[in-house]
Amino acid sequence: MRVLFVSWAWPTHFYPMVPLAWALRAAGHEVRVATPPGLAAHVTAAGLPFVPVGHDLDAVARIREYIPGRASGTPGRGPRAVSLFADLAEAMADDLVAFARAWRPDLVVHEPTAYAGPLAAAACGARAVRMPWGADLMHRQATLDAEERELAPLFARFGLGDPDTLGALTVDLCPPAMQVPEESRPGPLHRLPMRYVPYNGAGRVPVPLPPAERRRPRVCVTWGTTVGRLDGSMFLAGEVVAALDALDVGIVVAVDASQRRLLGALPERAKVIESVPLHCVLPHCDLVVAHGGAGTILTGLAQGLPQLVVPQLIDHTFNAQRFAATGAGLSLSRDEAHPEGLRAAVLELLEQPSYRKAAEEIRTENDRRPTPARVAAQLARLAGFPAEPTDPVEPTDPAEPTRSAESAASVAAGGSATSVLSVEGGRPC
Repeated sequence: MRVLFVSWAWPTHFYPMVPLAWALRAAGHEVRVATPPGLAAHVTAAGLPFVPVGHDLDAVARIREYIPGRASGTPGRGPRAVSLFADLAEAMADDLVAFARAWRPDLVVHEPTAYAGPLAAAACGARAVRMPWGADLMHRQATLDAEERELAPLFARFGLGDPDTLGALTVDLCPPAMQVPEESRPGPLHRLPMRYVPYNGAGRVPVPLPPAERRRPRVCVTWGTTVGRLDGSMFLAGEVVAALDALDVGIVVAVDASQRRLLGALPERAKVIESVPLHCVLPHCDLVVAHGGAGTILTGLAQGLPQLVVPQLIDHTFNAQRFAATGAGLSLSRDEAHPEGLRAAVLELLEQPSYRKAAEEIRTENDRRPTPARVAAQLARLAGFPAEPTDPVEPTDPAEPTRSAESAASVAAGGSATSVLSVEGGRPC
């Protein structure tokens, strides 16, 4: 089987797809990852074959318009982000369609804002599979309507019919409690749950990163990479560390080396770890304080850690609200995140065992979900490839029923279904 993964050049949208791509490769399938050139280093660092398509656009400048309080953007085009994602698809389209028609993949796996993915699938006759990087924020009626308007000319340019951005099924990494509420969705969507296996980029870990001191807890402060790219004034990690210095806690700051300067001056006892994948840091910590990005929240939950979230972007605010509702952490607004507020929230999270218990329950639930290897086998059956005798039996997720591969194949056919610390002497992580 041939599987083509598609993303535009935003690393945090690509990273959650990596474990599934690895699983497909390990099962003997051919895999290619097609993105604009700007993501080349991230794809090849993950050990995956890279296909450059199209050209890079300045998405950062466009996304800055969506920060609350900034310019409103172009009116009259539906949800503003859809026009950006349509422009990104246009920039990728010619090269991607040409490659897909030549290579003939059986499946095209794409993240929901990479509209060039379903375009390529339609152009070469492959089945399209969506894979959101967190909560499925694109599955809303207003978004679907805007997608149809924005993408119709692009699909028509390649002689294709109406755009279908939902495809055969959606691989769902998100804990049910953090997903978009059922009542906010436009209708049922055929979802295939998959365990969230953290991949936060390639890197090296220091040797050794000592375990947390038992006499006091260790707090990891991290602000991801997206916020720093958009607006350095919103990168609050340094302020958070300064506030927590008054507490009897160990402090680890996880930061990309390119954004180290945004931290400013820090207390001497704060340990700064540069460009180490977050999933290699959190096993040594007791609490996470972060910005609300899906990858950070899900990586923390995969470790069973409570978290304090201070969101400032629209999608981060949604993530923070849903996360806080699980009981596994707290969310503070920017105005609430003053030193006293930060210290009080951190102490509550460390002293009240209910938060850790809720986070561990979500970790257990995630561990019960089908592994990427199981999902790879199900996708092979969806594409019409017979299961190997050793393929595992599809499990049933008690929290969210898993649709069978046969059911998914029926849907795809039109039938019905119920619904780097850059450290010398480090070791690879």
